[in-house]
Amino acid sequence: MARRPRIPQRARRTPSAQRKLEQHIAVFGESGSGKTVLLSSFYGASQEALSADAGGADPGAGRRLYDLVADDTTQGDRLLKNYYRMGSSAEVPAGNRFRAEPYRFTLSLKSAPSSAERKAMPFEALQLVWHDYPGEWFERSVSGPEEERRRVEAFRNLLVSDVALLLVDGQKLADTAGEEERYLKSLFHTLRTGLLRLKDDILVDGKELVQFPRIWVVALSKADLHPDMDAARFRALVLEKAADELGQLRESIESMVEGDDALAVGEDFLLLSSARFEPGRIDVAQRIGVDLLLPLAAMLPFERHVAWARRREIPARVAKDLLGHAGEISTAAIAVAMFAGRHKLPGRLGAIAAVLGPLSALLSRDEVSDAASLAGEKLAAVHERAVEKKQNLAAILSGFKIELERGEKDGVWLRSRR
Repeated sequence: MARRPRIPQRARRTPSAQRKLEQHIAVFGESGSGKTVLLSSFYGASQEALSADAGGADPGAGRRLYDLVADDTTQGDRLLKNYYRMGSSAEVPAGNRFRAEPYRFTLSLKSAPSSAERKAMPFEALQLVWHDYPGEWFERSVSGPEEERRRVEAFRNLLVSDVALLLVDGQKLADTAGEEERYLKSLFHTLRTGLLRLKDDILVDGKELVQFPRIWVVALSKADLHPDMDAARFRALVLEKAADELGQLRESIESMVEGDDALAVGEDFLLLSSARFEPGRIDVAQRIGVDLLLPLAAMLPFERHVAWARRREIPARVAKDLLGHAGEISTAAIAVAMFAGRHKLPGRLGAIAAVLGPLSALLSRDEVSDAASLAGEKLAAVHERAVEKKQNLAAILSGFKIELERGEKDGVWLRSRR
């Protein structure tokens, strides 16, 4: 019989002065695919003052409204050391080969809201949990029972994430130019067999999981090695060379999750480059896609979960789990936060409880649907109004959506239309 899994971190809520919306992101990739560099670049860039002001008038305004800090100072300092050494000494940080480690970052408003504003906000901070693990754990056998225990525990924690990034190593793709299928087929096969190998340990009594990363984004790391590649071309390459293997991976993941209509494996594509790497030099300012990771982690699950639930193609229990449970700060809180001041909402968490009532009532709430589908000029108008009225939380979230739109226009990000 499978052992009872460790209670996920997100379920162990403790009293806190801040109400936090917690979003998890898992990054899957083979050893050397750039996971550690990506994490260091993500955090280092967020701390750069230049980066904070680099987004222009609309989303940039959102950036300047918040701080992002590592909850664990030691972890944060280690990531910054990696980042600075890349820039100053062209030194690439060593990969994580020995243990899985979650990194917690808290995004909070720069200016403290008033007591009245705080009461009207469904949450005051967004916590991003980034799950890192040794890539070797998918590629080879472990050394013994203790490492096996840590590996199973790590993957249980990885699989409570909201979004998973599946890294395609840009260097290996370049090394197999003209016959990329050799690498891509091997990558998807390795991931599939790795998940199947752990399936019996991860599923408790064989029961399919409800809480599971339902969005698996295929991301090209080291994208600077492919200057002519955009997200659409990347998708075409992956499907041309390894559609069958990607489909088999999708089927394996479906076998582990309840309500598999609410699943997007290999439907979204992203280009990523932590820096521009040249002989003897690493330019950390030349990033691709890294600045989209926070908007993506915060907003993509919300948009996609609402779309799935709205189509009523998934079991009610799954829909309620995706959108949240009454009494908890949930994904649907984003809808309330984005429309602060526009809709006359009940105060504090009462707003969330109202939204998260019976499923039929939840789906009829215009604010949830509207917030998820906002785009273009309407989105820009919501953002501008939030900035004007100093509704900082709404401004940040609508700014994130604008950044994702911009990523699509720039060809860095290609989202599923399903």
